[in-house]
Amino acid sequence: MAQKSPLPVRNGVNATRLRIPHTGPWRTIHEYVLETFGHIDPAGITSRFHNGEVVDAAGNALSTDSPLDAAEFIWYYRSLPEEPPLPVQEEVLHEDEHLLAVDKPHFLPTTPAGRYVQESLLVRLRHRLNLPDLVPIHRLDRGTAGVVIFAKNPETRGAYQLLFENRRVSKTYECVSALNDVPENLSARFPLTVRNRIEKVKGVVVSQLMSYDTADSGRRPHDSWHRVKGRRRTDPIPGANSSSRVELLRHGPSPRGSQGPVVGLFRLTPLTGKTHQLRIHMAMLGLGILHDRFYPDLWDDAPDDFEAPLQLLDRSLSFTDPLSGEPRVFTSTRRLDEAPVRRDAEA
Repeated sequence: MAQKSPLPVRNGVNATRLRIPHTGPWRTIHEYVLETFGHIDPAGITSRFHNGEVVDAAGNALSTDSPLDAAEFIWYYRSLPEEPPLPVQEEVLHEDEHLLAVDKPHFLPTTPAGRYVQESLLVRLRHRLNLPDLVPIHRLDRGTAGVVIFAKNPETRGAYQLLFENRRVSKTYECVSALNDVPENLSARFPLTVRNRIEKVKGVVVSQLMSYDTADSGRRPHDSWHRVKGRRRTDPIPGANSSSRVELLRHGPSPRGSQGPVVGLFRLTPLTGKTHQLRIHMAMLGLGILHDRFYPDLWDDAPDDFEAPLQLLDRSLSFTDPLSGEPRVFTSTRRLDEAPVRRDAEA
């Protein structure tokens, strides 16, 4: 169980926790923190210690003279930079005493990360609804829009978190991809299931495809997961570890008219949950999602183009409520701007 912070949420943001080594060349905790993060704001770090803003697990203030072994963990508030507001807005889909279901826009991160702190969905909602204990049960990439579920009640959030951990939640996404041409048998290709092995290395923004033995190629990764003696399986699954079902909903001209490409609208059902799985699987099919800056090729860093969001949407999320036993379904009301024009027969 995660340690409870001795510091309350401030400005919608949790205090940062840092583990302190038991031994090392540092005489004090202050020296260790300075060596670790001093390249960012050395004066600010020292000021926090002088002002009693760095505490141990019991909430006791630590000074610049506190020895290295005075605390295993410390907590402190980060300095928050000025953030220009993102020109996007979230929408609340549902709220009860336990859950909050929100329709996240493109470009808004689910939780604070990097240069986005106040301009994150979590912090916005904590401010807007005065819910300091609010936590997300799952996350969407900053570029992906759609349904995100938050837990309001610390006493019941664990039951909902287990739903995701035990893969008892069904998710359906939609995406738009450009079609270089429209072969006569395009519709005959779908539905299909994509399986491969994906590994994510910490500090690398894109996930990597990994090879595996032919003898393991027939395994279905979504059937290979299980619990052993009440504990989640941790031994690596051979062969593919990711699986997605891809369906073509329709194809046709882009809303951009003669200037736009022929595009396809696809329904994506992830059967596993690897990082960037859907984006990788569409790129593998030669159907990279429109405006994807990571796959199939990593683009140079550039300012956000709010007129060209990633065409990926978490359309719906469903599960059986662990408290009431009732089915729950939450559906995004957003649309993908570059989805093919709907024909009258489909309306």
